[in-house]
Amino acid sequence: MRRVYLDNGSTSFPKAPGVGKTMMEFIEDVGCNVSRGGYNISYSLAERILNAREKLCELFNFDKVSNVIFTPNVTYSLNFLIAGLLKPGDHVLTTSMEHNAVARPIEEAKNRGIEVSIANCNDKGELDLCHLESLIQSNTKAVVIQHGSNVSGTLIAVEKVASICEKYDIFFILDAAQTAGVFPLDMKKMKIDGLAFTGHKGLLGPQGIGGFIIEDKLADSITPIIHGGTGSISDSLVMPDFLPDKFEPGTLNIPGILGLSTALDYILDKGIDNIRKIELRLTDIFLEGIKQRNDIKIIGLDTIEGRCPIVSLDFIYRDNAELAFKLDDEYGIMTRCGLHCAPMAHKTLGTFPKGTVRFAFGHFNTEEEIYYAIDSIQKILDS
Repeated sequence: MRRVYLDNGSTSFPKAPGVGKTMMEFIEDVGCNVSRGGYNISYSLAERILNAREKLCELFNFDKVSNVIFTPNVTYSLNFLIAGLLKPGDHVLTTSMEHNAVARPIEEAKNRGIEVSIANCNDKGELDLCHLESLIQSNTKAVVIQHGSNVSGTLIAVEKVASICEKYDIFFILDAAQTAGVFPLDMKKMKIDGLAFTGHKGLLGPQGIGGFIIEDKLADSITPIIHGGTGSISDSLVMPDFLPDKFEPGTLNIPGILGLSTALDYILDKGIDNIRKIELRLTDIFLEGIKQRNDIKIIGLDTIEGRCPIVSLDFIYRDNAELAFKLDDEYGIMTRCGLHCAPMAHKTLGTFPKGTVRFAFGHFNTEEEIYYAIDSIQKILDS
């Protein structure tokens, strides 16, 4: 049976060319640590890590390499930014479409005396900017929101949210899990104070590596939430106050960083505009192929305008889980069914608790695979 991978919203597959080889060569031929060894191979490795930070600065238009922080994934990054920033008496704003990577750290913050307000989104996943602005208080510290929904694919207007944050002098923290590597994210132009990313989705790298990029003002306002060795100022029992060491305790995932660095080479060479064009073309073909059916509900927007390459479907007269199982079992089509770690989003979209079947496209998919998926859905529904 053929395999058609349409679960790129969970993790990209295949990875960028050379990612696995780079990681294997490090493990088999290098293997040492960085900032912990006084020998040439360790110093050379430090240069490679620095080079990975430089590529991320290039991708996101940022000018301070030291402010690129590596973490295990975007969830860790968001916890660093949220839990490290918010103090008792602060107020934070988020939206009703958030993934649990944002929603759970913010919910936990309530236990520490932080006030939380949730801005409404409509049943297409679009943010009500007026409602967001109306929720700002004198003690509002930050707005923390996702760029693209992992359920509906709906994008938020980053620059409009940033303008509101600038108007009230509050921090803007963006979860770019679903859009980094596919949509242009210019930290300077978009006035993003903290951008959290993961390496294994649109950046086409391995699992287990992510990070955040942070402006100095926000970095100065954050207290480290994990403490430990950094290989620097080892005579002190206090975490360094300089970046990136302030937020990088313990041994880094060096194979992951080097794998991500190789993936970044591919993305920068290919161009995110070209990647996005391919992925949205595939999304458009899929949407057009299923719009005609009255037994399928497209969740979110019904065109590619204002969305990333994710489409969630609700099969009105069939069990979603059964349909997802049949797509895999009978046709080799891999999707994701359920609530997608985003119960708030499903409640907003009207798909809670049933959930949806999610199709998430990558630029390594082909048009033939999309037509095959459409045909397979129709065969199951008509059987």
